[in-house]
Amino acid sequence: MGFSNIMDSNSYSPDHPVDPATGSLIAARDQLLGPSYRLFYDRPIHLVRGVGTKLYDINDACFLDAYNNVASVGHCHPHVVQAVSRQLGTLNTHTRYLHSGIVDYSERLLVTLPEQVNRVMYACTGSEVNDLALRIAEMHTGAKGVVITRDAYHGNTAAVTAISPSLGGRTSIGEHVRIVDPPDSYRIPAGELADRFAADVTTAIADLNAAGIGLSALIVDTIFSSDGIYPDPSVLAPTVASVRRAGGVFIADEVQPGFGRTGESMWGFVRHGVVPDIVTMGKPMGSGMPIAAVAARADVLEAFGDGVAYFNTFGGNPVTIAAAAAVLDVIEDEKLIANAADVGRLLRDELILVTQGHPRIGEVRGTGLYIGVEVVADSGDPDRAGAKALVNAMRERRVLISVCGHDGSVLKIRPPLVFSRSDVDWFCTEFASALASAF
Repeated sequence: MGFSNIMDSNSYSPDHPVDPATGSLIAARDQLLGPSYRLFYDRPIHLVRGVGTKLYDINDACFLDAYNNVASVGHCHPHVVQAVSRQLGTLNTHTRYLHSGIVDYSERLLVTLPEQVNRVMYACTGSEVNDLALRIAEMHTGAKGVVITRDAYHGNTAAVTAISPSLGGRTSIGEHVRIVDPPDSYRIPAGELADRFAADVTTAIADLNAAGIGLSALIVDTIFSSDGIYPDPSVLAPTVASVRRAGGVFIADEVQPGFGRTGESMWGFVRHGVVPDIVTMGKPMGSGMPIAAVAARADVLEAFGDGVAYFNTFGGNPVTIAAAAAVLDVIEDEKLIANAADVGRLLRDELILVTQGHPRIGEVRGTGLYIGVEVVADSGDPDRAGAKALVNAMRERRVLISVCGHDGSVLKIRPPLVFSRSDVDWFCTEFASALASAF
């Protein structure tokens, strides 16, 4: 089986010894589940409960979760739990019956988006809505070509696997897809980032046109998370202008940076000063419940709406809508966007202090509660093995992070939005210890 960057850079290998109980559970999984599944860490963790930023294993050992953006407002937040339980005990059906919950939530959601983005459609996962977004873009533009970044990840359907090179293995990138390098702020001078990214996308568009495919869309995760976490806000505006001049649309994949993650606004694209034609969102939307959405301009949706009758059995059902509404409540009531900004800034500052002058740490970068730490070898080259060693050293200290980037050399720190100052102290204390032990 081929190597998958996004799946295998921090995955368990049977070569690593585990205790008998863990080994027995792994063996049962291997016997019953498909062979494509992966586990995190050299020593996988058997989790049984969670609360806030904490997770507890089968032995009641407490772990600090500095990775999970699915339970975005914290594990088992009581307001979300109560909203879901109440709705589940009342009614759960689909969108071909009238229900006020989906209307009320849609009004709240669209208010957070630019006024041009004024319609929304629901599904269950980020994969589904990115698939739907590609269909909408193709029908709107009459073209099929898609431009993506080198290590993009946009999901698991056939259509979005074809635009997700980070999946690797035997995944085939579509003939209608062109790949450009991400705006690597560690290796490219800041003054050159925007022009270089725009030039690369323009070249990709020209190649699509020369092949008779034409441009349908540019789709990017607006913090370039799977590429290595590149937060420079200057890079998208000139590129999006080029895409529109070529007749294409811009799809902002907000599954990672959306719902306050960046600390500056509700959506990652806002930092870039652009208004997307289509916005996709998922994971943190329901804090663990399977809900996702496509929001778009009405005119972009028109051709799809005229030509396709869309229905998703579970998309936008009353229970997941209740979860999503509760998430918005918590983000607003607990001021989690401001918390992401304040605590995220503190975490970055403390990490910079901890790593200052260390020859194996190239850079600490990020925005809000999305932080990348570039791990390098003595030569300055990306260090995949060193990054994985640090991740596992943190796991042994009961702090959970992972990796990303083309070389698997960027530590990916992405805690729930309720991360606190005391969590920062815990994290940085253990990180200093892990850094000393790994190198």
